[in-house]
Amino acid sequence: MSSKNYIDVIIDGKIYNIGGFESEAYLQKVASYINNMIMEFKQNEGYRMQKMDMQRILLEINIANDYFKAKKQADLLESDLEIKEKEVYDLKHELIVSDSKAETAQKELNEALEKINALEKEVVKLQAKVKK
Repeated sequence: MSSKNYIDVIIDGKIYNIGGFESEAYLQKVASYINNMIMEFKQNEGYRMQKMDMQRILLEINIANDYFKAKKQADLLESDLEIKEKEVYDLKHELIVSDSKAETAQKELNEALEKINALEKEVVKLQAKVKK
């Protein structure tokens, strides 16, 4: 099991010590995402006019919105992947069946050629007997 990482990050001008089992780079990326969202919101006059608790709720709602959109996209991609995997499985199955049929047809062709060769030899023998 990996060890827990701790890192100091700056969010909204304050230093926080956050920790997690993810890499320090990942933790920094999360903090940067939150910090960028706060900075973006602070550029909006309507947001700045709100009380602090309302600002936090708006921020949390937008983070949740981003999460659910990303989750929906991931679910769609996962569903597409499952469909593609089934198509690949079906194609492999069809290939195996086709290979089996081709192998059977090749065996039948070889047997027919052997019979033709045997019959041609028999014809030659019979022609030789008739000429005598």
